[in-house]
Amino acid sequence: MNFEDLKKFFFRKPKNALEGTDENAPAPENKPAQDAQIPDQLAEKCEKCGKIILSDEMKENFGVCPKCGHYKKLSARERIAMCAENFTELFADVIGENVLGFPGYDEKLASLRAKTGEQDGVVCGEGEIGGVRCALFSMDYRFMMGSMGHTVGEKITKTFEYATEHCLPVVGFVLSGGARMQEGIISLMQMAKTSAAVAKHSEAGLLYISVLTDPTTGGVSASFAFEADVIMAEKGALIGFAGPRVIEQTMRQKLPEGFQRAEFLEKKGFADLIVERREMKEKLAALLKFHATEMAQ
Repeated sequence: MNFEDLKKFFFRKPKNALEGTDENAPAPENKPAQDAQIPDQLAEKCEKCGKIILSDEMKENFGVCPKCGHYKKLSARERIAMCAENFTELFADVIGENVLGFPGYDEKLASLRAKTGEQDGVVCGEGEIGGVRCALFSMDYRFMMGSMGHTVGEKITKTFEYATEHCLPVVGFVLSGGARMQEGIISLMQMAKTSAAVAKHSEAGLLYISVLTDPTTGGVSASFAFEADVIMAEKGALIGFAGPRVIEQTMRQKLPEGFQRAEFLEKKGFADLIVERREMKEKLAALLKFHATEMAQ
């Protein structure tokens, strides 16, 4: 079914009384048109331009709107599938609890686990990119916007420890709203824990590539996100510590256009390169192969 057929199907007028039309009924009043309810498996609406895009077309374009170029957020497993082959998940048995007894947190975790099928906000494992074996972690926006609690911190720490033990490079797809407030100081401790594991991995002479996606903020940006040897970023990604609204309210002045976006950070030297999604796998493979060649000498 092409796009024109899809529009005709969803926007067609009822033909008979069984479909809700009475020929003797008065003409309906003119009312503002409402968005059609289109099944997710057929088509979806771009968050930026509002255009209806076939789901297959969106998937083929790696989640980038073909009309306006907007980058749709991808789940952790979608990102892994986009770049890696022969992926084997690790540390899936690391499942967190409401250690501080924060009100409503147990219910929140249970709801998100049922909705997303994930135990927490990161998926870790081992796979290949361009034929080069590596450890991977990918953060998931659907699980409390990838916020870092003790489970996320523990799984990422274990990923770096595993990579160090097996002499593997690490590729991390980073997305996070920062530390998870429901876990208080325990969440903040993950910054030091993950950073220590990254440091040991680096001391072993191994490569770490981080791919900063929208958004990368808070305690995650202040720890492992910016500790990589090579820092990539997706086009237009929001990257920083405090968000723009917080900064504006604190400083009481308007921020420059594009402030804290990937392009701004690249210009200021905080990101090494901005990579288009369809080129991500190729760029990662080139860097990993170069590192593998250097390690072999």
